[in-house]
Amino acid sequence: VQSLAQRPMSFEEFLDWYPDDGRRYELIEGGVVEVLPTGPHEDIGGFLTAELNFDIRRSGLPYSIPRNCLIRQQAENSGYIPDVAVLNRKGLSQETLWPTASVIQYGSTVPLVIEVVSTNWRADYGHKFVEYEAMGFPEYWMVDFRAVGAVRHIGKPKQPTITICQLENDEYKIHKFISGEKLISRIFPQLE
Repeated sequence: VQSLAQRPMSFEEFLDWYPDDGRRYELIEGGVVEVLPTGPHEDIGGFLTAELNFDIRRSGLPYSIPRNCLIRQQAENSGYIPDVAVLNRKGLSQETLWPTASVIQYGSTVPLVIEVVSTNWRADYGHKFVEYEAMGFPEYWMVDFRAVGAVRHIGKPKQPTITICQLENDEYKIHKFISGEKLISRIFPQLE
């Protein structure tokens, strides 16, 4: 992954720079990186969004799922666009950047964030795991549908795995699920 910026940017500079060209960009330690998901990657994210939206409507939870949002990281000059971010609408009033830039800064606003794992799997299992845990997101799902993550993350033999990380005492407790197993989510306990 190569940075598009000539020099490191602050988060504020990144927001001012962000073009309206239909492309998606993340800021990683001051470097601008274009996010280029594949069709299957987007399909999985869309499927998960549809399933979660169904559960949100059925349960009457005060949640919504934006088409896109940028998660401002606690690490300086970083911000990620998650594949799926479930927002608690009650928390949006504290998000000062939300009305003008679709930016989330506080973990209390995001009960669940999902990353669909791709060839840059190290970011999902590494940087994003650490940052989402530090921000206090109650749940973080890593959907490794191609089984590209390291054996230490998904086990041997490698197989498609959904890893659900649940915050307990400020640290993620990790639960792995493979084909045929029912996902167990605290945020969406009725999810089938």
